[in-house]
Amino acid sequence: MLKVKSAKYYKVKKGQTVAKIARFFCVSERALVKENALNKEVEEGQILRIPMLCGNAYTATPSDTKSKLCGTDENFIKKNGAPFLYPGMRVIL
Repeated sequence: MLKVKSAKYYKVKKGQTVAKIARFFCVSERALVKENALNKEVEEGQILRIPMLCGNAYTATPSDTKSKLCGTDENFIKKNGAPFLYPGMRVIL
């Protein structure tokens, strides 16, 4: 299980979404939502805590699969909070 170290803070800009912010900071959407107890989309001006996850970060290559990186597809989703994998994606192993 991943542990969260001290987080940094971020002020949401106009037009940003949880997905865009998570991608920018290389964290999963799930971790961002959990850290901020979000139950709806973010709003301009909202202050978010950006979790600093402890774990082995890796940049996926075209030959990688979810099961190759994390043992199973389910484990990949649990660790990364996303059911998809694409080349260049930062993932937690």
